[in-house]
Amino acid sequence: MTFHDVHLNICEPATPARARRAPAVFPMPPRTLASLAHALGVAPDLEAALVALGESVLEIDRSAQLALLRYDGRRAMLADRLTPSGGRVTRGAVDTTFDHLPGALRVPVSAGGQFVDVGDDSPDFARLLGFTAISEGGLLSLRGLRTDGHLAGVLGLYETRKIFGTRTSERLEPAAALFELGYARFAEREAREEAVRTLEDVTQRVHGEYVKKLGNLEKRLREAQDHVLKVSGEHTTPRMLEMEKEIARATEEARRSSHRTKMVEQQVAAAVGQLEQAHIELHRRSETLRQKTRSLYLIERVLNLDARTKDPKALVDGLLALVGDDMQAQRCSIMLRAPEPATIFLAAGRGLPPHMVEGVRIAFGEGVAGRVAQAREPLLVQDVGDAQTHPLLRDQYFTTGSFISFPLVYHGELIGVVNMTNRAQRGIYTDEDVERVALLALLISLVAMHARLPERLGELIGSGSV
Repeated sequence: MTFHDVHLNICEPATPARARRAPAVFPMPPRTLASLAHALGVAPDLEAALVALGESVLEIDRSAQLALLRYDGRRAMLADRLTPSGGRVTRGAVDTTFDHLPGALRVPVSAGGQFVDVGDDSPDFARLLGFTAISEGGLLSLRGLRTDGHLAGVLGLYETRKIFGTRTSERLEPAAALFELGYARFAEREAREEAVRTLEDVTQRVHGEYVKKLGNLEKRLREAQDHVLKVSGEHTTPRMLEMEKEIARATEEARRSSHRTKMVEQQVAAAVGQLEQAHIELHRRSETLRQKTRSLYLIERVLNLDARTKDPKALVDGLLALVGDDMQAQRCSIMLRAPEPATIFLAAGRGLPPHMVEGVRIAFGEGVAGRVAQAREPLLVQDVGDAQTHPLLRDQYFTTGSFISFPLVYHGELIGVVNMTNRAQRGIYTDEDVERVALLALLISLVAMHARLPERLGELIGSGSV
């Protein structure tokens, strides 16, 4: 029996990254960082992103106060204050200059990258920035948010003084770093929209002035022509010559005004082209940030799954669900190296034919998975209908005509094969998807080797027969 009965599963795209066990460096709740990364990735606007960060703060310290202070670089002012509360954001005015902060505090806040402790002056500055007073005394921390190398906002965190334990600002650092990525994306979008509005205003103003001036010139020309007709029967030849000169001057002025208007229109058209290119670049950068957030979320999920799961069957099922969901594969499987030489076995599957059972063996070179295991090279098929002899055409459960089969290799040793097909909404897998799968294959290989999944599952599932 060939692999067309076992089908294909998907990994994840992304840039290769060295995966390490994350030994609880940040004492946050187990799912907070991963959930925040997902929430920031799908947030439609800045307020939704700030609400997600506020929920992370509540999970750490329900008494802490969080606020986002928007920075106006042209006026060097902390202008707006955004406070998340109860799933909503309250806006208020701050209108205080950034110079109100001491110089020793302004420099590290402007540099960004971490929370800066205000220290003993916390109550005074907390009151200045609109935080509610804390009776037993509070500590204020500020963290600068930078976009394109410039300060764009400040995160303020006001917490109760603690004698023992870790500061809330220290525990919030990873979440704040994730929020800064999302903040940059929204700041770029706001700048793009403001540029479009400014360009539209300039275009309308220039066009209005052109129409007005042209109308005045036409009016003067008509008046001059009417006057010429009126005095044409009189014997005032010098007056006739003067009127003709006036008409010529008006005509020349109209021509020059028209030329200037065309030049302005050309400049506006060039500015529009530059704006479109800037829009494309901003979109590319925003997409890059989104992919980085998605990859970080994926790595976090895999490492959390490895850290929390001891049962090998539950672990491989969790890896399969993560792969299938990320790649939208309705049918997928993970095959691992069997105890028998040159053989792999089905460790976990989703959406497979009813007669396919865990433990079934596939020899190297047999079917799609066997060929991928033998060659240790990924296989992408975008339309299997073009290959009339392909075994998948005889599989009634195959619906989309596109699949990926990817080898799991770690330090030159074959761990298994991951397969995916039947993409949701009859989608087609592309070369970019294969790059995404490469990251997930590396993570699965690392987890499988660390947890000894081939050996443990081989003993647990037992021998299978084709």
